[in-house]
Amino acid sequence: MGKPERTPVGKRVGRVAALAVLVALTATGCSGDEILRFGWPKGVTPQADQMRTLWTWTVIAALVVGAIVWALIFWTAIFHRKKKGAAVEGPEDLPRQFQYNIPLEIFTVVLPTIMVCVLFFFTATTESKVLDKKPNPDVVVDVVAFQWNWEFKYEGDAAKRPDGTQVSTVGSSGEIPLLVLPTNKTIEYRLRSTDVIHSFWVPEFNFKRDVMPDPEKNNQDSSFQNSIDREGSFVGRCAELCGTYHSVMNFEVRALSPDKFDQYLKLRTETNPKTGKPNTASEALAAMNCGELCSPYAVTTKPFNTDRTARTASN
Repeated sequence: MGKPERTPVGKRVGRVAALAVLVALTATGCSGDEILRFGWPKGVTPQADQMRTLWTWTVIAALVVGAIVWALIFWTAIFHRKKKGAAVEGPEDLPRQFQYNIPLEIFTVVLPTIMVCVLFFFTATTESKVLDKKPNPDVVVDVVAFQWNWEFKYEGDAAKRPDGTQVSTVGSSGEIPLLVLPTNKTIEYRLRSTDVIHSFWVPEFNFKRDVMPDPEKNNQDSSFQNSIDREGSFVGRCAELCGTYHSVMNFEVRALSPDKFDQYLKLRTETNPKTGKPNTASEALAAMNCGELCSPYAVTTKPFNTDRTARTASN
């Protein structure tokens, strides 16, 4: 009676690895899109999608290189290990040495160099696309940061009130400022600080930029552009440590369809008959009455308490 055939070690390792990958993917319950994101958060701008594409292909390339390296390590460890009972008596018994193999050494230098150059090329082109600016954006917003809140001022004739002032929204400790913007339009953000360095960050944009005092003197690029793909409310934060209330220096981006945005901006230029003053952001949104999108106050964050005695070590 013959001995049963044994499955080669390499095949067994391959099957176990494939099974482990399958179990891992099944256990996570992730969709194909979520798997290909490799942890990259979902964005709401074309620029965020471009960065996600770069991230996906970079990770895939890294995994391919890693798989080749792992395969070589396992192949060497399994098939080129010292045979049981074998003894090394001299240099002639050692495996073939490659430390002076010029073609191999050139290959191990040239190939990584090519890989780095390719990665640099795609990184540079993606960065160029993300930071690209069109000459005539549809909406221009002046973003002014100060300790510890924000002011948003709209530029252009459509945002001009009868008295000649521009529509603006200023946050306070009692009310989160709303930055209302249109979807599918090119928006330019012009950033400036009145005191220390802040940072304008909306996580769903997958982008942030420091807000500098006197950016011209510091040769800083103080503006960027994007467009928003869908309606919604998105929290914005200061991502630069700027003082006592840095952690609660929040705002909210409210993305509306272009027709709703035009209606909002028109209401902001009109006078509220009840107050005799121009409509505030909350009053204009309340007048539009379009559901949660027109909620007069922030829905992604809340105001902060400036009373320093509100929390003590004892409570």
